[in-house]
Amino acid sequence: MELKLDGIRKSYNRGKTYAVEDFSVDLTPGIYGLLGPNGAGKSTLMNIITQNLNADEGTISLDGVEITKLGAEYRKVLGYMPQQQGIYDDFTGEMFLWYMAALKGLGKKEAKQKIDELFEVVNLQEARHKKMKTYSGGMKQRILIAQALLNDPKILIMDEPTAGLDPKERIRIRNFISDISKDKIVLLATHVVSDVEFIAKEILVMNGGYAIARGTTQELLGKIEDKVFEVLVTPEEQGYYDKEEYKISNVAQTLGKVSLRIVSDTIPDVGQVRNVSPNLEDLYLYLVG
Repeated sequence: MELKLDGIRKSYNRGKTYAVEDFSVDLTPGIYGLLGPNGAGKSTLMNIITQNLNADEGTISLDGVEITKLGAEYRKVLGYMPQQQGIYDDFTGEMFLWYMAALKGLGKKEAKQKIDELFEVVNLQEARHKKMKTYSGGMKQRILIAQALLNDPKILIMDEPTAGLDPKERIRIRNFISDISKDKIVLLATHVVSDVEFIAKEILVMNGGYAIARGTTQELLGKIEDKVFEVLVTPEEQGYYDKEEYKISNVAQTLGKVSLRIVSDTIPDVGQVRNVSPNLEDLYLYLVG
């Protein structure tokens, strides 16, 4: 299975502002982490893939056939979890999933089996008969994940799936996404770098509508292997790094001094400096600031 995006462009303001600019990528089964700051074009790209928006230019094809020609057959294999939004407050969680199952064309027997299974998966068994207006933000995230999985999609698009979840639930959902990705194409957009650092087959970094980097975590970290430093300074020396506008990913107080984690093309020249191994947060800071 291959989902191919070729030269996707989308503009607003009568063509004056491009949200997505010449975006091309081939996706095969596995998890792809989509990283980028607000306004990078991530949500616009996902809305184009899910046919909620039309691209101005470019094509998307599934196994060589454009999705505009596949029509309903494409939507049958698609699952989409949008960012948390207003949902049907007076529906119970179970009513909501039955409603979404009907929209997806599931039969009654199949829908019941999937709904029971997914309440277990997203850990909402005790809340299935409660109205969703009583749900916390994290519970709403989990019910949106459940609806995206109702039709056992082969292509799963997830926009910030762990936003609002506590660390335990984040790990649970992250591990679940990893488990189901063996035969699915999963595109997971997130601001939580740790959500994709260890489970993603590849990382895609967007900024200003462009794909500015793509590769495995290790391939991308290799680009900044000698560019991450731990610098121990006095509080007075810290002002030098603030003034020089260094990219500082972490600040920690230690024994009257300050430990700075700095991403830089040049070796810092104030304080006690040592090179350290990079992580994905360092890469993100290096690429997008």
